Amino acid sequence: MGTAIKSFRDLSVYQLAFSTAMEIFHLTKEFPMEEKYSLTDQIRRASRSICSNIAEGWYKRRYPAAFICKLTDSISEAAETQTWLEFSLNCNYIDKNKYVELFEKYEHIIAQLLTMEKKSDSFCYK
Repeated sequence: MGTAIKSFRDLSVYQLAFSTAMEIFHLTKEFPMEEKYSLTDQIRRASRSICSNIAEGWYKRRYPAAFICKLTDSISEAAETQTWLEFSLNCNYIDKNKYVELFEKYEHIIAQLLTMEKKSDSFCYK
């Protein structure tokens, strides 16, 4: 059996979202300066928002609808991050292999969040 989840930090989806957001942070350090207040800020904000929404949702588990709402917000931010990755690829800021690698990580994050949403009863309490 798995280890008991005591914190949102124990969730594998949070850990993957956090490490991938950090990967994006380091990757975007190489983006051109003219992108600093547009693409760079947007992709960093969206990728970090996934983690913050998971954390917020964790502490709203007493209210299933609020918990699910935060999971939905996380899914939306993951999809937004994928869009910014596509712009990064098409602007030639990242190569195709890095794009595919990161895009697939966000697909996995989205899948995990959808599973949590479907099984929200096992996370929520009253």
